[in-house]
Amino acid sequence: MFSMSLRPEVLQRLRDEYPKDTRVELVEMNDSYRDMPPGLKGVVQMVDDAGGIHIHWENGSSLAAIYGFDTIRKIE
Repeated sequence: MFSMSLRPEVLQRLRDEYPKDTRVELVEMNDSYRDMPPGLKGVVQMVDDAGGIHIHWENGSSLAAIYGFDTIRKIE
């Protein structure tokens, strides 16, 4: 199982940068089991204790973006 430990200051920065209801766009997701194309938009639900940014995506997925592996950007 995947496990990652982030320094507290990194985790807090992620939570500050991606609070609930932040709109984001997917730049790249490294998950070969899901169809998550670049440009897909979604809304942040939460940042978990491992740094996973849980997002409700416009395609119905609730897959988390994983810090250090996947790339998202904030949008207006």
